[in-house]
Amino acid sequence: MLKFDENEKRNSINGALALRGEIEKIAEDIENRGFDELFFMGIGGTLASAMQTVCHIEGQSLLPVRTLSAGEYSMGGAKRLGKNSIVVFSSVSGTTKEIISAVTRAKAEGARIVAFLDNPEAEIRHEADWVINYPGNEQLKLFMLSDAILHLRGEFPEYDEYNVAVENNLADSVISAAYAGDEKALHWAEKHKDDPLHYFTAAGNLWGAIYSFAMCYLEEQHWMHTKSIHSCEFFHGTLEIISEDTPVTVYIGEDYQRAAGERVAGFLKKINRNYTVFDSMDYPSPGIPDKFRERIAHHLLRAVNDRIDIHLEALTGHDMEIRRYYRKLDY
Repeated sequence: MLKFDENEKRNSINGALALRGEIEKIAEDIENRGFDELFFMGIGGTLASAMQTVCHIEGQSLLPVRTLSAGEYSMGGAKRLGKNSIVVFSSVSGTTKEIISAVTRAKAEGARIVAFLDNPEAEIRHEADWVINYPGNEQLKLFMLSDAILHLRGEFPEYDEYNVAVENNLADSVISAAYAGDEKALHWAEKHKDDPLHYFTAAGNLWGAIYSFAMCYLEEQHWMHTKSIHSCEFFHGTLEIISEDTPVTVYIGEDYQRAAGERVAGFLKKINRNYTVFDSMDYPSPGIPDKFRERIAHHLLRAVNDRIDIHLEALTGHDMEIRRYYRKLDY
C-alpha cells in the first residue's frame, strides 16, 4: 500500500500505550494534590486534540474541564485559571509562539502544567511540572491521561478491562482500518482533489479531529479550500447553501453525539448527490468490545484520513511538506 509502513505504525501506537504507567503516576499526583479545574490547551491542531479530549470527558464525567485556546489565553481572559488549576498541553516542536506565551502566563498564575512533548529538548519543558516525551499519537496520549483521572475518580470502572483490550488490539485495528479504507480514500481523492470548496462535518469526539483534518491537513498541507462545521450546527445556516452538487463529507462516530452525524447524512441523502459518509462502524476492531468502540472510533477514521492525505499528494504532485507562509515569514 502506498507509503504505509505497517511495522512503524504498530510500534508507534504500542509505544504510546506503553506510557500508561508513567501517565498513571501523573494522574495520581494530580488527584492527590487536588485541583479546581482542568484545562486542555492548544492552538491549531493541538487545540483540536484538546477539543476531542474535553468532549470525551464531558460525555461521562462531572469533572470541571474546558478547552483553552493558547492564542486567546496568551492575549488575556480565562481569569479563573490560577494556582488550583491544571493545564495540559501537547506540542510537536515546543516552539510555537502562542503555546510558549500561554504556558508562561499559566505558570506565572500558579497553575500546574502537564506537557506532552514530541521534542524532548524543547525549552518549554522547564515550565512544566510533569513532562511526557514521546512523538506522535497526540489524541491517544491525552485520552490516556483523561481516562486515568476518570478511573481515579470512580467514573471509569472498566478502566483495567479497557486497557487490556486496547493494548492488545488497538494497533491491529488501526492498521486494519487503513487497509480497509484505502480504496475509498483513493476514490475520494480522485473525485475531490480539484473541488473549489469542500464542506466537512462531524460531531462528538470526532469533531476536533475533522476540524483539524480540514484546516491543518487539507488547507495547510494540500492547499485545498475547506469549511468544517459541527454536525449539530449544520442545520443552522450551512444547509441553505447545499445544492445537488455541493461536495460534502460527513464523519460519524459512535459516542453520545452519533445521532447528529446520522441526521446530516439523512438530509444529504434527500437533496445532494456529491456527499461521502465515513462511518467508524464500517471498520471492525476485533478484540475490543463494542462498549469501548466510542473511545477508539477517532483512531480508526484517522487511519482512513491518513490514506486520503497520501493519495492526494500522489495525485496532485503537491508535496505535503511545502508551505507558503507557515514558519516561513515573521507574522
